[in-house]
Amino acid sequence: MMAMFRSLVSASAQLRPQQPSASAAEGVESQFSCPICLEVYHKPVSIAGCSHTFCGECLQPCLQVTSPLCPLCRVPFDPKKVDRSSSVEKQLGSYKAPCRGCSKKVALVKMRSHIASCSKVQEQIANCPKFVPVVPTSQPIPSNIPNRSTFVCPFCGARNLDQQELLKHCMTSHRNDPNKVVCPVCSAMPWGDPSYKSSNFLQHLLHRHKFSYDTFVDYSIDEEAALQAALALSLAEN
Repeated sequence: MMAMFRSLVSASAQLRPQQPSASAAEGVESQFSCPICLEVYHKPVSIAGCSHTFCGECLQPCLQVTSPLCPLCRVPFDPKKVDRSSSVEKQLGSYKAPCRGCSKKVALVKMRSHIASCSKVQEQIANCPKFVPVVPTSQPIPSNIPNRSTFVCPFCGARNLDQQELLKHCMTSHRNDPNKVVCPVCSAMPWGDPSYKSSNFLQHLLHRHKFSYDTFVDYSIDEEAALQAALALSLAEN
């Protein structure tokens, strides 16, 4: 009789839902984070071939090129076979994780909006350390280095756009603009011609600026050598 009672208690304990530990709850957010923006998925989409998932907006620049590669595994994929991930969306509504600032448990689907309004998170951002050299040095930090990280839209003057944001902005707002404009990315380079106007700026962005110059390029060499070095390094990494 006692053995039967113990077996019933054990069975009921196994059926009772387990509460995730604090570390497990924190891991839930990273499990449902976009590999590109590193935030919780927003309108997630999945690539059919490799099943990798990204925010819809994050994957958009990849869909604009002729032969797109998965940003995560670099496998070619058919842009027509990218679908909305309803299963991930459902999970975002089911799971909760602690806010990185106030530690309040928030549904993953609401995490982005919560973080944007969380005073603790905003305080953390404001208190982020400023740039200092990795190795202490007595040399002054140069102040005359041109900004090659953000750019101004040559069509409307929108500011503080990185290369990906510049492409997205122009595809959205200036897709049919016939004006010839100077490429702000090229003109920021040591070899750039600030007077040269591209007749098809969008095609120029898509084909000429597939990678970030800051990642691959040695600015002390000329353009052709820099391009070849960047391509060689990109191929080596793939």
